[in-house]
Formats: sequence, C-alpha cells, structure tokens
Amino acid sequence: MIMSKRKLGRTGVDLSPVGLGGVPLGEIYKKIDEQQARATLQAAWDQGIRYYDTSPWYGRGLSELRFGEMLRQHPRSAFTLSTKVGRVFRRPADATSFKGEFWRGGLPFEHRFDYTYDGIMRSYEQSLMRLGLNQIDLLLIHDLDIAEIGSADLVAHHFADLERSGWRALESLRRYGEIAGVGAGVNILGTIPEFLRRFDLDFFLVAMPYTLLDQEVLDEEFPLCEERGVGIVVGSPFASGILATGTSVPKPFYNYLPATPRALAKTAAIEKLCLNFGVSLKQAAFQFPLRHSTVASVVSGAGSPEQALENAHLLDAAIPDEFWRELRRSGLIHPSAP
Repeated sequence: MIMSKRKLGRTGVDLSPVGLGGVPLGEIYKKIDEQQARATLQAAWDQGIRYYDTSPWYGRGLSELRFGEMLRQHPRSAFTLSTKVGRVFRRPADATSFKGEFWRGGLPFEHRFDYTYDGIMRSYEQSLMRLGLNQIDLLLIHDLDIAEIGSADLVAHHFADLERSGWRALESLRRYGEIAGVGAGVNILGTIPEFLRRFDLDFFLVAMPYTLLDQEVLDEEFPLCEERGVGIVVGSPFASGILATGTSVPKPFYNYLPATPRALAKTAAIEKLCLNFGVSLKQAAFQFPLRHSTVASVVSGAGSPEQALENAHLLDAAIPDEFWRELRRSGLIHPSAP
C-alpha cells in the first residue's frame, strides 16, 4: 500500500498522511510484550505508514527502543522520524524500589524537565542511542505548557531556559543539517501564539485542540501558522478516546479524562449524522483534520497489529462532501472548518 505524501510546511519534509504514534507502545494503559510490539510496528510498515512519531517520555524510553528496533531494518531514506526534547533521564537513586508514575509499564528511569542548551543536547543524544539511529528528522519541544508542567511559574521558568540557551541548541542542530525541522507539541489553546512570538518554528504537533470536537485554533492560531508557512501534524484525532469509541461505551474518555456532558452531547449528535450518511465516527474523526491544507499528517497510536491496520485504512472510505457541509450547517464544526 502506497500513501501519497504531503509537505510539512517549509521543512522540505514529506510525510505519509497517516503516521504512527508511540504512546501505546510506551505502555500508557497496559503492558505490551515485545512480540506484540514488533508485530504492531511491522503491520504499520506493511500498510505503507512511513512517518513515525515517538518521545523519550513515552514509557520513559521504551517507545523509542521499540521504534528503533524496527526502523533499523529499513533504509534510512525510506521513513521520517520525529521525537522530542525537554526531559532527560537518569538511573533512580533507589533502583530496587522505583515506581514510575503515569505509565502502566515502561522502563525504570527517572526524568526531569530540562530546556537548557545542555538539557536539549543531552535529550537529543540519549534519543539517538535508544533508537540506535544516527539521524532524527524532526525534533519537537515537548509538553511546555501548564497542563504538563504543573504551574505557570514553572512554565515561565522553562520558557526562559529555552530562550536563554535551549533554542540555540535546536537552531544549531537545524542549521548544520542534523535535523530537518524544529517543532513544538501543543496540548492546549493559546500555546501556538506564545511559541511563534518567541521562536522560529517550522511546525506544530497539535495533540488536542484540533479534532472533530474542537476547532478553536481556526480563529487565530492556524491562520498565524499559514501566514508563516508553519506546518501542522495532528495527534490524538480521536480526542483520547471518545471519537473512537463513541458514546455507547460505559465511560468514554475525552482529553484523557471521563467525557463531560457537553462532549458526550456533541459526540452523540455527530454520531447520528454519521449514521445518516453511512460513515463511521472513526473515519470522520481521522479524515477531518486532513481536509485542512496546513495539516500534513494525522498521527495515531496503535497497541496491536489490528489497530495499526485499521488506522492505515481509515482514509480509504470516500466521505461525501455533503456530510461535511451538514456538520457545518448543524453547528457541529467551526464555520470556517474546511
């Protein structure tokens, strides 16, 4: 299966429209044995997926190890790889009783946020070693927002570190051709203008604010990106669950938390429209971001070969234009949503 690639802003990098994300293979919800991890990555490759996005944070290094093992079997020019900076890892002080937070599984290492020059370079070099590759195409500044850092003061502190020295590391890697582009991960509205005010970024990975349920970025943030030739990759197209499961499951998740009544009601209305047009909710949720000209790829994780296969084929369904027009007429998507 061959996927037509799309250009990522001004990076000169072409991405497959379907990308594989590394969160599930970092064991966020459950442990996954090595055989299943290998089979999942192989299924994604066999279906023509050629863009792979991971992070040191995903499983505290486990996701990068798994991605690297598979990708090393293929010519380096055959795929595009992105990973992230902002955390560095170390052996825990008490190795015998270490209990990692957040991840159900993963590796037994502690992390700390570090957006300084040394922190960025150390993170980058640690990633090269875990991946077993000597080239990373795209680097993203990871989780520099209050949702992940925990306080406005700490966010301001880390932004200051990035401005004082960390950005110099990223700019140097880009200038000397070690990486093809620098991006930033976006989890909450308002992050894009803050980054663009401070840094000359090439692209954003938008993890939540642009889905079939949320499009406020169309008011100001995506137009800013278009003006500057800044590309977009969309992550979490299923809004962390509800746009994949629908509302019929007992506890659908939205933005990694139990869905709010508002999210449930809006999803139910979209589900009804999908039923009327013979479209699955998953197909609509996955294809929607790619209708925007700035979006180069939609990245979704997979924890099994079956999930990887399904993701790769979500673009196969021909969704009629009338479906999208009806979503707009019904007020279920932003008036300027393409």
